[in-house]
Amino acid sequence: MSITTHRMTFPLTAADARTLRAGDQVIIDGEIIITAGLPTHARFLDCLDDKEPFPMDLHGASLFHLGSYSRETDGQFEILYVNPTTSTRFNPHMPRLIRELELHATGGKGGLDEASAKAMQEAGCVYLSFLGGGCTLLSEAIEEVLEVGWRDMLTHYRVVRLRVKGLGPVTVGIDAHGNNLYTQIRDAAREQLKAQS
Repeated sequence: MSITTHRMTFPLTAADARTLRAGDQVIIDGEIIITAGLPTHARFLDCLDDKEPFPMDLHGASLFHLGSYSRETDGQFEILYVNPTTSTRFNPHMPRLIRELELHATGGKGGLDEASAKAMQEAGCVYLSFLGGGCTLLSEAIEEVLEVGWRDMLTHYRVVRLRVKGLGPVTVGIDAHGNNLYTQIRDAAREQLKAQS
């Protein structure tokens, strides 16, 4: 089976996202937003409920579950490396964030649940699967830290906007048409177990 690779400028539009199919690979240029925190995602929902303002504009963003190791020197925030964290931890938060922020790309590792996948179909959003343990490869793509939000939080929970070039390749794990590699693999494994029993 041939794999289609796309080099795309982020953040994506809904139309961009709908051109991608589960199994495609993507190389990312442009701007992304990263965070690895459950408390951060809960705080996003507080923002949607008008309890506090968002730390930056997240509307239409590409929001990735990427943890980071960083340092702050003389007021300059530097990301030394990034690595994906497990997205399933954020399942309770993601459907609302996808819909209300009109996210067109999200990702990390491990996928998201069916409620999130349904929201992705509605919003025109894809889930991009990052290489676990690939921090060296991923970190080399960072060009610049553009914005840091919620400096009152632990550094890897902060919201960080990055400029990247050549980030990836990442795999489209869930596309905007309802195709989901994670459920396909799970279903195939179940069928194989049935056949063996």
